[in-house]
Amino acid sequence: MKWIKKYWFLIGLALVFLLTLADITDLTAQSGRWLKQHSGPNIVICLVFFFSGLILDTSHIRAGLTDMKGTIHSLLLIFAVSPVLGAAIAFLPMATGIKIGLFLVAVMPTTMSSGVVMTGAAGGRIAHALVITVIANVLAVFTIPVTLSLLLFTTGNDTAIIIDKAAVMIRIGLFVVLPLVIGLSVRVGLRRWLIKISSSIQILNQLLVLCIVWMGIAQSKPVLLKAQGELAVIVLVVSGFHLVLLYAAWQSLKALRVPVGKRESVLFMGIQKTLPLSVILQVTLFPEYGLALLVCVAHHFISLMIDGFLVGRIRPESQQTGL
Repeated sequence: MKWIKKYWFLIGLALVFLLTLADITDLTAQSGRWLKQHSGPNIVICLVFFFSGLILDTSHIRAGLTDMKGTIHSLLLIFAVSPVLGAAIAFLPMATGIKIGLFLVAVMPTTMSSGVVMTGAAGGRIAHALVITVIANVLAVFTIPVTLSLLLFTTGNDTAIIIDKAAVMIRIGLFVVLPLVIGLSVRVGLRRWLIKISSSIQILNQLLVLCIVWMGIAQSKPVLLKAQGELAVIVLVVSGFHLVLLYAAWQSLKALRVPVGKRESVLFMGIQKTLPLSVILQVTLFPEYGLALLVCVAHHFISLMIDGFLVGRIRPESQQTGL
């Protein structure tokens, strides 16, 4: 069952959704709600980014610092093009919960795992991908509170959805950046041993992400059970968002004549979005908008499928050029 081994995380996301929502005893959801009420999301998100720091190779980061033009290109896609696109799509008629989910996705930094993997699989420079993901996740501490507030204002319901920018900034710093820095510091002394178990740590990290999603689903179960009619809209919204962002990224690479070998890291890191942070913000800031959680997870599913197909289309070209 090679396909199960390859896609186990996506299968896990589907199972977490189905098992939590289909449990007629409601014990699964009750357990998730109990964990959420007892700082479960905070603990898990700290562990996710601590382990991310343990497996992040800083030597590769230094090697990837040479392409600053490519880094700036990706950062513009992440922090400028993506939010503007999210704001434009949100003018279409849709539920407030879907809009909030779309905004959460739009303001997210790049993923710390799948984007890097896809860059390498497509023949791109993993070192540069690592540089982009580290810089983007650090900058997100300062950009998310501001950008998310601006996007929420477009819903016309800003009085009901007010966020404390300083509190969000502190929260991201404490639960994302600080654990990541601690993980990087610990890695220095345990590098040889950590290299041997890096794949196991990555699996553990993905299991922790599933745990965050489970707690979010448990909290939003009543809303999600009534959301069947919104599912088609959510799929269309997140598919359209990702495809248009992909098109914009590809056209910008063509316009700037970025060559094969350099474009892959800009492309995948510019359009991929991290799931854990979007989920933790939904769970903590917007628990009453269960549809927002569904949007975050659906986007993750669909973007991985689209970008996975894209890797298969790009890789042969990279191999032909000897990269």
